[in-house]
Amino acid sequence: MTTATKPAKTDSTLTQAKSKKRAISGWIVLNKPYDMTSTQAVGKVRWLFSAAKAGHAGTLDPLATGILPIALGEATKAVPQVQDGTKIYRFTIGWGKATSTDDIEGEVIATSEVRPERAALETVLPRFTGTIMQRPPAFSAIKVDGERAYDLARAGEQVELVARPVDIDAIELVEHGSESTILEVTCGKGTYVRALARDIAEALGTFGHVTSLHRAAVGPFTDANAVTIEALEAAEAGPARDALMAPLELGLADLPEIRLDASQANAVSHGNAVLLTGAGAPVSEDECWVSFKGKVLATGAVEFGQFKPRRVFNL
Repeated sequence: MTTATKPAKTDSTLTQAKSKKRAISGWIVLNKPYDMTSTQAVGKVRWLFSAAKAGHAGTLDPLATGILPIALGEATKAVPQVQDGTKIYRFTIGWGKATSTDDIEGEVIATSEVRPERAALETVLPRFTGTIMQRPPAFSAIKVDGERAYDLARAGEQVELVARPVDIDAIELVEHGSESTILEVTCGKGTYVRALARDIAEALGTFGHVTSLHRAAVGPFTDANAVTIEALEAAEAGPARDALMAPLELGLADLPEIRLDASQANAVSHGNAVLLTGAGAPVSEDECWVSFKGKVLATGAVEFGQFKPRRVFNL
């Protein structure tokens, strides 16, 4: 009598099984570690969750730590809303040295013996709140004639970027010393903390550069709901690890939510605009999101009482 046996799994079969991607959606609010690029962080998280799709909401420099919102699956459609959110950075200015990159990575290009007093610093800081003109660092991702500024700077070219307006909501003096000072800034999209440190130092008649940088918040995401790479690795793959993921709607928490009925929800899910009804229905909203029974359906705008979807979520 012949007994049928199952063929042994080959290395290629095992690799195929391991590489199967999951249609999982949500946010990993990562406390990015020092000396890891944002791209590396996204790759690591995507691998840990076997996610079919992943992206991040706002690059964080390798030498910086802190909040890097990583979107999985359908959450990638909400990346623009999170990127546009308010940021909070805590950073240290090292006094007396200017560097080519405005942080510790670059070469020292100028020095000064001047060390600012606390009173002088407190007098200068208000100049850097509100809408200010800021010249980005030469070592930045801004494009100049189709080339990244940092590529040109590394090639030895003289890069002088044009100042542009940025919004600084507040700057708080956390700790002051003779050689360094810790500040916390609340700011809008496009603000370069390295440029802020450079300009504050120049306003005080000295030089300065960022020696440490931590992003404490991006939009609705803060240190309070952040997780580390170590915590993700320690959690067992499956429900335990998935429990560390924040829901998709948390990324939209700073926007108005409009709840739809079944008929409206069906129309929006097919990309169609709907008329909003009811006493509290908004007439106009530049940006908002709609839901049905707690489920995110779409982001969009309200014009003349009609919700017009821009991005529809397939959850």
